[in-house]
Amino acid sequence: MDRRRADRYDRIYEQLRGLIEGGSPSLVAAMATICAVLHAKMPHHSWTGFYLASDGGALHVGPYQGAVACQVLAGGGVCLRAAEERRAVVVPDVDAFPGHIACDPRSKSEIAVPVIKEGEVVAVLDIDAAESDRFTDDDVPSLVQILRLLDPFF
Repeated sequence: MDRRRADRYDRIYEQLRGLIEGGSPSLVAAMATICAVLHAKMPHHSWTGFYLASDGGALHVGPYQGAVACQVLAGGGVCLRAAEERRAVVVPDVDAFPGHIACDPRSKSEIAVPVIKEGEVVAVLDIDAAESDRFTDDDVPSLVQILRLLDPFF
């Protein structure tokens, strides 16, 4: 990851920590705040949001920023792969991803990071970009660090 991007993630984390720790009244408020800050501060994000795990293995849309989203994800896609494999999934070209669910046809690359509590996936942070190759494995540790701000809500 280039130094400017790493520095941006560091600043975002500190801003979110200040907003969430002792300030967010609920999980939903904290998730909404994470989405708003990431979406505003990372100019390549075209969609930034959470999908919440539900009974039956589907994911339901939660707080997000961007165009109207798929309300339910079931039967494939990047987010479900991240949830099933319990690991971040980085997709440089969504058109090359088998079973990609195109909620927004303008999306060209995507990263999905599961939120895991007590061994169970409770949500997935999903971020799309309108350009290919906007995410790498280097983004994962910073996003995981940000997601740890949600720990007190579980």
